[in-house]
Amino acid sequence: MEGLRSIIKSIDGKGYKAYKQIQGDFDFGDYSLIVDHVQGDPFALASRISIYVKASRAAIPSSLWATKVRKIALEDYLGRVVSRSISANVKGRRGTGKGGEIAIETSGQQVLPRNALILSSERVEARLTVGLPADGRKILGKDAEEMFFKELPQLVKESLFFENLDSAQAEAHVQSVEDQDYLRSWLKEKGLIAFVANGSMLPRFSGVDDRPLTGGVIPFKSPENFAFTPTLPNRGQIRGMGIGGGVTLIVGGGFHGKSTLLHALERGIYNHIPGDGRELVVTEPTAVKIRSEDSRSVSDVNISPFIDRLPFNRDTVRFSTENASGSTSQAANIIEALECDARLLLIDEDTSATNFMIRDERMQALVVRDKEPITPFLHRVRELYTEMGVSTVIVMGGSGDYFDVSDRVIMMDAYEPKDVTEMANRLARPEKMEEGTRVLPPMDKREKRRPDVKRLSPRRGRYEEKIDIKDVDQLVYGVHKIDLSKVEQLVDMGQTRTIGLLISYYAKHYVSKTESLTEGLALAFKEIEKSGLDILSTYKVGNLALPRLHEVAAAINRIRP
Repeated sequence: MEGLRSIIKSIDGKGYKAYKQIQGDFDFGDYSLIVDHVQGDPFALASRISIYVKASRAAIPSSLWATKVRKIALEDYLGRVVSRSISANVKGRRGTGKGGEIAIETSGQQVLPRNALILSSERVEARLTVGLPADGRKILGKDAEEMFFKELPQLVKESLFFENLDSAQAEAHVQSVEDQDYLRSWLKEKGLIAFVANGSMLPRFSGVDDRPLTGGVIPFKSPENFAFTPTLPNRGQIRGMGIGGGVTLIVGGGFHGKSTLLHALERGIYNHIPGDGRELVVTEPTAVKIRSEDSRSVSDVNISPFIDRLPFNRDTVRFSTENASGSTSQAANIIEALECDARLLLIDEDTSATNFMIRDERMQALVVRDKEPITPFLHRVRELYTEMGVSTVIVMGGSGDYFDVSDRVIMMDAYEPKDVTEMANRLARPEKMEEGTRVLPPMDKREKRRPDVKRLSPRRGRYEEKIDIKDVDQLVYGVHKIDLSKVEQLVDMGQTRTIGLLISYYAKHYVSKTESLTEGLALAFKEIEKSGLDILSTYKVGNLALPRLHEVAAAINRIRP
């Protein structure tokens, strides 16, 4: 500890590069400080440090992180406690650039596996970034001393010694996540694809703010016909709406909560923090949100189950384009999701191509079958379930054609769900499905493709590798700018950063050794499961969060040739 103090005093007022002298390990008694990387100037990315607290000093009860899900939950909780302590104890920006700032990467409303805080039998490790303070490029030694010898010690004391934590809050956080994980496994046991507990608060603060809306929110309550009563390991018995496999329609008037319910189901693939309102909304883990995506790139995707007989004999078995239409992009998105073994598709008519979803009787009469290359999703949705075991939930407010193929219909009425399946069945007219007897190519297998390894290089020029993120939906990978704005189940910039590293890791280790994209990615995910996210980076970072295989594949599928 005194060694660090001595160095900081000796470099006070010197040029910024003298900060390089603090790189190394320092013993603070109750914890160790490791300066992993020192930034080159005040405007560069912040320096990286690690705090090691021996397990015996942290004294965290082993029962709190005895299982995989409990460990993820407790790491998430501790990371949030560190973040709150930073807000309370760190002055913040001092001097030039971002000098004086201390930060840790944490999640938003979701609980994600991260590498910002790591529990092990030997220690608790917190990985932080520190903006080393300077006036211009002149070191501000007194401010640096304050950060390392006042602010950091208080932060460690408040957040990494269990004796100073709110043990009841920590236990509640862990138990809540554990219950959600259990509930998601319970879905499979009951043949369900989703569950929404009574009392859930689904509306969000805004379209760009995932926090719960407050004031005047109507709690969710299940229709009795869809009600289930699971018993959770911690919370005990709860009641809510279970959605079975097959084809489910969510209908209702505009602004009555249809898309709000679907959005909650989209995010039900993740566990949520206590107080989010969606802690007991869980969905089949492989669920994928499907939408149209005008102008996206598509490479060698077999969209022929939905689109064939294109003008000029254009191939749809190995369909490629750099400017997909609404219908071709939605078809490609479905095929790519199936390729990643999706068992549930989530679709909202508001973000779908109309001509891909339906074709009414009068349009069929005007544009004869031989002139229409699109087989509407309406005529494939049941086959997806009966032949491939893939369920679909569709928000549909503008067409009753899907009554003919649905297993259940939920109507949202002023945010209250009602079972209107019987009424919809009375209105159904399956005999009017003009193409219903048409012999279609079977959808009885999931396509497997392997991407071109040349497209997966992260290099810019001959030597430099470039992997960077501009936002949660913008990934710079080598010479490519990958637009993930329509990949709607990404929730965290740490996931996007990990996707970039995972693409590179897949390209270097698996693309030439495996027959398909999903096979190679699955092996990479097994390695992460065994050894952690750190295998993806050549140096220690604390800013990674685990995505799903589906979103990694989605990014690869959007790399333009």
